[in-house]
Amino acid sequence: MAEWWRGGVIYQIYPRSFYDSNGDGVGDLPGITERLNHVASLGVDGIWLSPFFTSPMHDFGYDIADYRDVDPIFGTLTDFDRLVARAHALGLRVVIDQVYSHSSDRCSWFEQSRRSRDNPKADWYVWADPKPDGTPPNNWLSVFGGPAWSWEPRRRQYYLHNFLRTQPDVNLHCPAAQEVMLDVARFWLDRGVDGFRLDVANFYMHDRELRDNPPAEAGEVPAKPVYMQTPVYNRSRPETLGFIARLRAVLDSYPERFAVGEIASRQQIKDMVAYTDGPDRLHTAYSFVFLREVFDAGHVRCSIEEMLAASESAWPSWAFSNHDVMRVASRWANPSPTPGFAKLLIALLCCLRGTVFLYQGEELGLPKANVPYDRLQDPEGRTFWPDYESRDNARTPFPWASDQPQGGFSGGRDVEPWLPMEPAHLAQALDRQEADSESVLSFTRKFLAWRKRHPALIDGSIRFLDAPEPVLSFERAKDGARLLCAFNLGSVPVRAELAVDGDWTALPSAEAEILPDPARLTLPGHALAFWQRDAGDA
Repeated sequence: MAEWWRGGVIYQIYPRSFYDSNGDGVGDLPGITERLNHVASLGVDGIWLSPFFTSPMHDFGYDIADYRDVDPIFGTLTDFDRLVARAHALGLRVVIDQVYSHSSDRCSWFEQSRRSRDNPKADWYVWADPKPDGTPPNNWLSVFGGPAWSWEPRRRQYYLHNFLRTQPDVNLHCPAAQEVMLDVARFWLDRGVDGFRLDVANFYMHDRELRDNPPAEAGEVPAKPVYMQTPVYNRSRPETLGFIARLRAVLDSYPERFAVGEIASRQQIKDMVAYTDGPDRLHTAYSFVFLREVFDAGHVRCSIEEMLAASESAWPSWAFSNHDVMRVASRWANPSPTPGFAKLLIALLCCLRGTVFLYQGEELGLPKANVPYDRLQDPEGRTFWPDYESRDNARTPFPWASDQPQGGFSGGRDVEPWLPMEPAHLAQALDRQEADSESVLSFTRKFLAWRKRHPALIDGSIRFLDAPEPVLSFERAKDGARLLCAFNLGSVPVRAELAVDGDWTALPSAEAEILPDPARLTLPGHALAFWQRDAGDA
């Protein structure tokens, strides 16, 4: 049976900001269920739900207090079951977040672990004695600022937290801790989920000797001090792969399930390969290689060719936006976002070799929001204000209706949402784009439908052609069908001569340029063009 996720398109939903069904200003699971028709209309293969589990929400669900229940703000387990049933009825797979690296400090496991050094869960978290002078056991730093260690007076020890101090790291060197996490996976698989997105999958293990991290290369002092270290001892540890193998065995015991790992690494492509190359690794993984500011044809080509050179069998996933970074329409726009640029990004992402992740609002071409400091909820954004882009600027409510209060986020009720509705998003609201055949939304639907008619774009091979910046060109091929793709990532026309063999026929797609000769062409700004050879009927 074909692996549905291989080359599939998965739509990420951030539940707090998708649709509020009960008028409390926070999106919820019944709201997602109510709006799944929109997601299905895009032509995607599945959804990824960011955390909806019981949590004090210090990091908005990535600090889990109960791994087997739904936070009341989002609904109930019954609501979740209804969501899964509705998604499956619409032909959508359901992928959910799993956070095994750390829990909330409100989790009952940690509450017991912190009480003493000899209770049944004493070793479920990472504890260490202080140095003789009372300082933490080593120099590791938290991603969210300050030392990665906090003091627990009852144990007279420090506990590790790579993120907030309220997110203690689970000790996955401990066999019992591994077992409970695998049981959590089985709990959700038994409820019918089709896969997992594994949060910070390369943070699962730490160096048992607690050695100091070496300094990073000297340079300008960054806003986040964690970048001043090379984190060789508290992430991407080789021991992690043993737990990954156990998790893969659990997934393989359920038909058609898969896992995608999030890799937050200084050696992103290398670690993506390490975590996906082999039958006892993850099915796929993504990194932040396309989630940062760098954007040019050379960067895209080099990143993908680096992975191919390391392994042709390791299957990548790619995303241009998600809940942790500035929206791509703004991050890569030069000088400012346009509908044409948003369409180009959708097409490019969906033509790369790998599984595709689209973030809610990407199908509307939404730019970043601008949340004022006094409305920020993101703990990372508040800590590093103003030199660091808050994640809240990508998490504001989805604009459903331009002329309704708060963009229709709460069903037309004038309820203040948990983050403010971005006024600029109202002009790009769903209802306006539904009525516009030239909108980014219309393009997304047409392009994804066109993509499905060309198997080479789903799971075919990829080979890059030399082209001048900012043109990116590559060939996708499968079973004798060959598809040539060209994208002008810049805003002005560019002449290019592609070294192609034989005769190619221009292939129409949604808003693609019809250019007869790929060997000599001029691509308008933000244009895309396709040709086929030996592909049969288009």
